[in-house]
Amino acid sequence: MQVTRVTNRLEPLAAGQRCRLRVLGADPPREVEIPPIGVVLGADPSVDVPLEDPAVSRRHCTIRPVAEGFEVVDLGSRNGTHLDGTALTRATVPPGATLRLGATFVQLMPEEVAAEVPESAATSFGALCGSSPAMRRLFGVLERASVSDAPILLLGESGTGKELAARAVHEHGKRRDGPFVVFDCGASSETLIESDLFGHRRGAFTGAVADRPGAFAQAAGGTLFLDELGDLPPALQPKLLRLLEAGEVTPLGAPRSERHDVRIVAATNRDLWAEVGRGTFRGDLYYRVAVVEAQLPSLRRRVSDIPELVRRFLSQLGAPADPLDPAALERLSAYAWPGNVRELRNVIARAVALSPPGTPLGRMPLLLRGAAAGEAESRVQAVRPFHELKDELVARFEREYLEDLLRRADGNLAEAARRAGLERKFLYKLLERSGLSRGRTT
Repeated sequence: MQVTRVTNRLEPLAAGQRCRLRVLGADPPREVEIPPIGVVLGADPSVDVPLEDPAVSRRHCTIRPVAEGFEVVDLGSRNGTHLDGTALTRATVPPGATLRLGATFVQLMPEEVAAEVPESAATSFGALCGSSPAMRRLFGVLERASVSDAPILLLGESGTGKELAARAVHEHGKRRDGPFVVFDCGASSETLIESDLFGHRRGAFTGAVADRPGAFAQAAGGTLFLDELGDLPPALQPKLLRLLEAGEVTPLGAPRSERHDVRIVAATNRDLWAEVGRGTFRGDLYYRVAVVEAQLPSLRRRVSDIPELVRRFLSQLGAPADPLDPAALERLSAYAWPGNVRELRNVIARAVALSPPGTPLGRMPLLLRGAAAGEAESRVQAVRPFHELKDELVARFEREYLEDLLRRADGNLAEAARRAGLERKFLYKLLERSGLSRGRTT
């Protein structure tokens, strides 16, 4: 059974709840547990959390967990302790906050309480389909999350079906009779995104000839799907956070704020946790949006679903869905699918379009990216420093190897370790370093 994070990350800290901080900017990044009495951070080797940063004072600041979050006290440091650009002297910051000390970022996190979510018995959820363990685990999470109003963050590569998942959550929830509004955070221009998202009043800026409701107002009583949330400009993140916390937003040019009852489902193909560490995404906004976090598996991790998907696409396109040619399926299953399910659908649609009506799959032209193109992409070119390119190639090899290993072992880590000839502890480290979930442990 997979352990899935389904925790309310912004609840006040419980008495005795374990907390930790993650140090980024050091080499390598590390995590440190924060005891109830707190820790001292600084450049002095004798402090609780020593930092190798010339811009950090010897005794820079203290951090202590309290009921409301974390109490931060600057100890008279020469460069200050900052939260979202504001220097702190003494303040209580919420769980998920990211502090900047010199050139070092420190993330403050409560220990997450993982909830065991059983696999669903269903093989579909809305327009999503699949009987693989990875998909049934996803369906189990989405089925439970749909009946609440908790914000959901959908993670996954491009083409895995994040918008389909968001629509299914809306259709299975209590807001199904309300609007479902899609807002692409990466499609709007930087000068107009605030107007598109929050709305504006006539005369708010040049060209604003009439009042215009934003995406939040349009989604009132329903669901707002924030696609590519990682592309939201940093300047707008505090405003989105205020809306999520208070349910209020002030349109451009409006004299007062407006209240909107909206359920948020967000999606991104970025590693938002890493963005938080780099200071390009607010930690408190991440915690507010990712109350429920669901990972959509890549098609490489669920190749057993390919026959079912092919049948569905052929049926939708009016082509014969049975019988499926074994050789064609073997070829489709061996392909890497960088574009995931979307690419598979395009391949089938192109094959049907180029074939006479009634042509079976085995006689259709399945035009995949050729081996020659793949070989050209993998050739090493001396256009970057040796160690930099070598590290990138090794990281890519590890990730692709581990993805295929987990696929072949059906997510069973004991079986994966046996196949790879590795100790399970070392396999855990490789999975974490590659950013892959651990899957099943037995």
